[in-house]
Amino acid sequence: MILIVRTVQKTSVKSSRDSNSGPSECTAEFLVLEPAGYPMASVLDEYPEISDPGVFEHYAREQWRGYTAHKGDYLFDRRMYPDFAYKITDVEPPASVIGQRTHIIVQDTVVTIVPAVEFRSDVTFDDVIGQQSARKKCKLIERFLEAPEKFGKWAPRNVLFFGPSGTGKTMLAKALANKTQVPIIPVKATELIGEFVGEGARQIHQLYDRAQEMAPCIIFIDELDAIALDRRHQELRGDVAEIVNALLTEMDGIVERPGVCTIGATNRTDTIDPAVRSRFEEEIEFTLPDEKERLAILETNIGTFPISVKDVDLKIIANMTDGLSGRDLVSKVLKTALHNVIIEDRDSVTQDDLYASVKKLKNIPSASNNDRMYI
Repeated sequence: MILIVRTVQKTSVKSSRDSNSGPSECTAEFLVLEPAGYPMASVLDEYPEISDPGVFEHYAREQWRGYTAHKGDYLFDRRMYPDFAYKITDVEPPASVIGQRTHIIVQDTVVTIVPAVEFRSDVTFDDVIGQQSARKKCKLIERFLEAPEKFGKWAPRNVLFFGPSGTGKTMLAKALANKTQVPIIPVKATELIGEFVGEGARQIHQLYDRAQEMAPCIIFIDELDAIALDRRHQELRGDVAEIVNALLTEMDGIVERPGVCTIGATNRTDTIDPAVRSRFEEEIEFTLPDEKERLAILETNIGTFPISVKDVDLKIIANMTDGLSGRDLVSKVLKTALHNVIIEDRDSVTQDDLYASVKKLKNIPSASNNDRMYI
């Protein structure tokens, strides 16, 4: 919905009366509305777009003339879009009547998530520990972004990153953007879900329009399963079909967007709509770190602690943390230990602090001696 929202300068309101109002009724000088949607929306409902606010103003005055407007009330369309509701967010004077001279403004409440400026990443491949297979496959995306014009119809337009949470999917996408010196638009899929019917699809198209302006560019959609939900689960969310269709339209390249690469990330491939998954030319798997990689993650991050570290054997911690992701190691082991030390007003982190974090995270019962903690 593209609207020009005009600023209304409130002035002292005189007791103006409209010729069509009753002798004791005060006519509204202005009325501010915002779209509220249908009382019982379905995926088949059409969302009304206002292309000319002036024309809509005349249409609204003719339809609602004589109605006493109260802030917080709803006005329902009875003609073009029956039962579509607009909420009254302001009326001056309060509780006044809509008349022939009432100035009516509709505010567009749709807030786009597309950044107004380019996002440049400072993450490098050196920051991504492990994931050698994923990094190797990402060479394809790297070559494409460096020279998109050479690929033509063979371009890797859509790539799926999948694997457990916290394994570096977002970091690798940012490292790709940094290496190729292209902008990246990182979005959470949940931010693309609109409040009104039709809004989610519109935001997806806006996202791709913005990426095209910045091309070559990466669109990184995290938690892809939130908007690419299998359409067999429509009863879980009524607008899923229109959102999936909008995403499919963009991924199919029906609208040419040269130089735009979509990277979707998920840890729930089983819930993704088969039609969406089939559009990904490449699927790149991310795995949990092995013991050697866990040790490297611990060593790299503990070196940035703001306080000292004393008598710590990180090899033991790496051995104890099988099954944890890189994010778990940083946020739930190292950070927890550091915060506990700071809270207790101590000046260094010890092995016991790291033990305590791991034990709490993995529900390891307390032991009377340290040998029993090593698992």
